[in-house]
Amino acid sequence: MAEQHGAPEQAAAGKSHGGLGGSYKVIVYEMENFQGKRCELSAECPNLTESLLEKVGSIQVESGPWLAFERRAFRGEQFVLEKGDYPRWDAWSNSHHSDSLLSLRPLQI
Repeated sequence: MAEQHGAPEQAAAGKSHGGLGGSYKVIVYEMENFQGKRCELSAECPNLTESLLEKVGSIQVESGPWLAFERRAFRGEQFVLEKGDYPRWDAWSNSHHSDSLLSLRPLQI
């Protein structure tokens, strides 16, 4: 029940998850360890760096899961992010060549 406090906000912004009854919320931070500028999302975002953030340094998944991509427009290597904290890029990626995350969308199960 504690997660329901953000439901009206999510319903207004989260048009992409339709009538499945699921709610999606992720908080993306510009710097590692949940510091700096932040952005809350409840719907897909094809380009996090367009006007929201310069880069993604850490992520908190409040409810989900989410599918994250290393490139804009849902391209490149994909990462499934389940509920939890990801304090730096190597917490969501095993890849040593990719330290970027540029687009996100809710994972419909």
